[in-house]
Amino acid sequence: MPHVIRAILTTALFATLLGCAGPAEPPTIVDPSTPSAPEGPSTPPESSRLEDLKIDFVLVADGFDQPLYVTGAGDGSGRLFVAEKTGALWTVRDGEIDDTPFLDLRGRVSTESELGLLGVAFTPDFAASGVVYVSYTDLSHASVLSRFDSDGVTADPNSERVLLRVEQPYANHNGGGIAFGPDGMLYLGLGDGGSAGDPLRAGQDLSTPLGKMLRIDVGATGAWSTQAGVPADNPFVDVAGADPLIWSYGLRNPWRFSFDRETGDLWIGDVGQNALEEVNFQPAASQGGENWGWSLFEGTDPFPPDRDVTENRDAFAWPLVEYRHPTGKSVTGGYVYRGDAFPLMRGVYLYGDFVTGRVWGVARGPDGPETRELATTEMAISSFGEDDEGELYVVDFQGGLYRVEAR
Repeated sequence: MPHVIRAILTTALFATLLGCAGPAEPPTIVDPSTPSAPEGPSTPPESSRLEDLKIDFVLVADGFDQPLYVTGAGDGSGRLFVAEKTGALWTVRDGEIDDTPFLDLRGRVSTESELGLLGVAFTPDFAASGVVYVSYTDLSHASVLSRFDSDGVTADPNSERVLLRVEQPYANHNGGGIAFGPDGMLYLGLGDGGSAGDPLRAGQDLSTPLGKMLRIDVGATGAWSTQAGVPADNPFVDVAGADPLIWSYGLRNPWRFSFDRETGDLWIGDVGQNALEEVNFQPAASQGGENWGWSLFEGTDPFPPDRDVTENRDAFAWPLVEYRHPTGKSVTGGYVYRGDAFPLMRGVYLYGDFVTGRVWGVARGPDGPETRELATTEMAISSFGEDDEGELYVVDFQGGLYRVEAR
């Protein structure tokens, strides 16, 4: 395993990886007969496209220091922005990296274990407002959601205004991805807080934001405010003792989620413990409140494996896709391709694995959703990303930014 990968993995995760055994099996679609199993993407391509699809990764820029995320600004500029674990957010223009970061938080970001600059979301009106939100772990290891002002070229690190700060009991399972949904709300995915096995039972505890997807109205008190406003239609607003920001729960470590820019469907990659990696699917029509199962279940398996299941399985939202170790050991959620450059790939959801470098696609087959391996790489896939035009990219934790191309 390359040294640069070891830098981000915790001792607990190493134990998980070393403890895996058995033959590699391909990812599978969860049986639709499973109670509450999702029906899959609402506008997928025909299965023949997935069967014929092969993908390549074309280097765009290199030399990043442990990149964790890539995104466009949505302002039509064609720029890409690459977030490094260390706290720097770099602008890439036509394959060239700017000499100075768009935003530099090095010095206020903790980088040990799975900590770092974890998420970036430009406001939908960024071209006019210049406002950008970031998610990072501070020097005390707390998860921080902040907004910054910019002139469109660089952001002012002194303009930081903190919306939300969540104490973290351990240095892993932070999640940290953020994205604006089609409803204009800001979504934040948080892991269960670590360390292994959800010792705090956070996943099923509605009083804590850990192990949850949060939905935040950042415009509740004015355009792109500095308050973590509670949307009135969040599912647990009227539940006594529940954190009203919770949108869904039962997540272990949501590592990359995205909204389909065409349908509004939400896709969540959730990293497993010792056995299963999963991709969860929430249709755009959902009113929230899904229980994804952790830590009562790891994927569709009871957790721990020898636990007697007494719960009503109808109460859980099962993964759309799951795969067992050692096929992969750390899922990286991706995007539905909605660009125009590669018609064969249009509508296919891509996802990968950080440890094995494998990449798969999801599409609808004659009998429902199906998944197929599309590439095997040497990359440590820390994130997929999407530019202004819907073209897809990958960042390799070892330093590279790549464009995804179909052939």
